[in-house]
Amino acid sequence: MSPKQQRGEATVELLLDAALRVYAEAGEQGLTVNAITQASGVSLGSLYHHFGSLNGLTDALMNRWLGRMLGELVTAVQGTRTARTGIRAIVAAYLRFVQEHHDAALLLHSPMADRRGMANGRELRDAQEARLSPMTAWIQLHVESGELAPLPLGLIESLVMGPVIGVARRRLSGIDDVDLDEAARILPERIWRSVAGE
Repeated sequence: MSPKQQRGEATVELLLDAALRVYAEAGEQGLTVNAITQASGVSLGSLYHHFGSLNGLTDALMNRWLGRMLGELVTAVQGTRTARTGIRAIVAAYLRFVQEHHDAALLLHSPMADRRGMANGRELRDAQEARLSPMTAWIQLHVESGELAPLPLGLIESLVMGPVIGVARRRLSGIDDVDLDEAARILPERIWRSVAGE
């Protein structure tokens, strides 16, 4: 990698890190081009050169953290032998990610992420295809073995991830009526019942 490419990558990292800090401190309304360039020390021209727009930067930021989260979920599930232990691993990894990366989790569960996801759902999924393929293969393997119910892939994903995302959103919104460690103990068995094969 040339020195120019290294500088470009360093600039991208500075902008993404600054954008997450600004979002965590000031929310969506405070996430402006001026706030990000001020927090990063990077010029306005560099931001537009690398991302094209504020939306381009926020999409890249969400893709970055979504990729990391999906990577952790895939790693967790690949270390399991059964569908049941896989469900437990997915729940634990997701809730651990929320605890360890609060600011990124806040962004990924935000109304802004929901809007961007609804507007660009196919593109976001395509961008994460490499991360999703092992999870899809894991689900298909366990459907074929009969451990998981023969349901459409999207429905299995919704049944597994829906409750976990719901708990994460409650916690991230400041509602502390659910302890994440307790949820990690209770949810896997409840989720398992909804997706287990006959």
